[in-house]
Amino acid sequence: MSQQHSTAPAPTSPDSPTESAAVATATRRRDWWRDAVIYQVYPRSFADSNGDGMGDLEGIRSRLPYLRDLGVDAVWLSPFYASPQADAGYDVADYRAVDPMFGNLLDADALIRDAHELGLRIIVDIVPNHSSDQHEWFKRALAEGPGSPARDRYHFRPGKGTNGELPPNDWESIFGGPAWTRVTEPDGTLGEWYLHLFAPEQPDFNWEHPAVGDEFRSIIRFWLDMGVDGFRIDVAHGMVKAEGLPDLGSHEQLKLLGNDVMPFFDQDGVHDIYRQWRLILDEYSGERIFVAEAWTPTVERTANYVRPDELHQAFNFQYLGTHWDAEELREVIDRTLDAMRPVGAPATWVLSNHDVTRHATRFGNPAGLGTQLRLPGDRELGLRRARAATLLMLALPGSAYVYQGEELGLPDVVDLPDEVRQDPAYFRGAGQDGFRDGCRVPIPWTRAGSSYGFGSGGSWLPQPEGWGELSVEAQTGTAGSTLELYRAALAVRREQADLGAGDTVEWLPAPEGVLAFRRGEFVCVANTTGKAVTTPSYGRVLITNGEVTETGDKTKVPADTTVWFTTG
Repeated sequence: MSQQHSTAPAPTSPDSPTESAAVATATRRRDWWRDAVIYQVYPRSFADSNGDGMGDLEGIRSRLPYLRDLGVDAVWLSPFYASPQADAGYDVADYRAVDPMFGNLLDADALIRDAHELGLRIIVDIVPNHSSDQHEWFKRALAEGPGSPARDRYHFRPGKGTNGELPPNDWESIFGGPAWTRVTEPDGTLGEWYLHLFAPEQPDFNWEHPAVGDEFRSIIRFWLDMGVDGFRIDVAHGMVKAEGLPDLGSHEQLKLLGNDVMPFFDQDGVHDIYRQWRLILDEYSGERIFVAEAWTPTVERTANYVRPDELHQAFNFQYLGTHWDAEELREVIDRTLDAMRPVGAPATWVLSNHDVTRHATRFGNPAGLGTQLRLPGDRELGLRRARAATLLMLALPGSAYVYQGEELGLPDVVDLPDEVRQDPAYFRGAGQDGFRDGCRVPIPWTRAGSSYGFGSGGSWLPQPEGWGELSVEAQTGTAGSTLELYRAALAVRREQADLGAGDTVEWLPAPEGVLAFRRGEFVCVANTTGKAVTTPSYGRVLITNGEVTETGDKTKVPADTTVWFTTG
């Protein structure tokens, strides 16, 4: 017989006390974060409540019941702090204020309270590597001039060359060009240079200065007192620089990232900072957590960030960068679990975020093109693989992250006109590819209407024609839709005790190109090949992204399909 994935139960009313209480009870369990499914909201692009074309906190608040019904445990919000928006809010001018485009502190408070009533936890970004150049500290540093104590909070240095006309060292910005900008001093002369590993509008803090650490410990307490359940730490591998800021001695330094420990990334001193932060977090009730965005050369070095007295989770970028290939996936899965087990931390799994091309597009392109693409690829193939990859990810032990819109199967928008792009890396030569705007296009909620239900006044990035057919409205209740696949998978994940928990998988014999593993009474089979394969029938089919055929004790698994079985 043939089987397709089951569909989730009809969404419960947002006002249902039974559902709300059930979810709230589930999220209060001890060590909730070890197997949590966490949904990333990019505030600009989620929901717009006031019709200005920009998403905001009130818009997010209005859509919280959707996230509850989707079945996630927590919501991670990308930055909404006061900012000139030179890098979409990752240039923070005031860490204790909400940018007016997103609302105000009362809106943040209401969002946190509503989320908790629905049984959802809220994780917010914290950006400790750099501030905005409009931060009061940096403006004061410029005004007070060379030698002032205010400059010690950042990395100001005299230039090299006869007249200081050359940067202090050869470090390059992640966004392209030198990592240094020369300032005009208060007397009008060209003077010192300041370090910015990202855009010039994002000067790096000097974490050797005690005031910097004091300030961020205060910021952490401010948001914990507001009720947030944790922090995602932006550039968690940054902050500490090698003593003396030594030259790297090479150009095209971006090619070295992720392959070696750099003098400005993944320095051992960052761990002293996180041990201090962990002491603060542990003072608060409710199991608050830290999540590290740490790009490191190996998963073994990533594990250093999640030792018992440091952070709780770290993003698994090695997994994100792996193509849809059984051998590669198994290697990364094994290395990840082996690295996390000695430190007692859960693995994390992620396929997309606001900085990379959506995996429904990546998987439709040939392997080896990286994580920022400008090619649409094969849409049908990409979506089929993305759905299968999602079921594989949700079957692994540990915590999983879902980026807004991936539950709709959204492709990357790779054909945005140059004149609408806003990614700062796009405007700087020799840096990142600068095509992050494609994954940040506002998501569709309705089939029709202004910006497909995103808001009443258009959207800050143009949405493609046909976006409405991928909307929440179009997919809700539609058998076989990607949204219903996610809803069903997350419901099964909650019901199956063996899903998410633990730190091991038992690999089973499987044909070439197929992954098969057991976890208690649960078995996952993922066919990464382009043709159907026959495997043993491991019990009752719980869910699949394709159509499987069962004959006796055999199961025919189509190309690019993942199947969940239960032997119980």
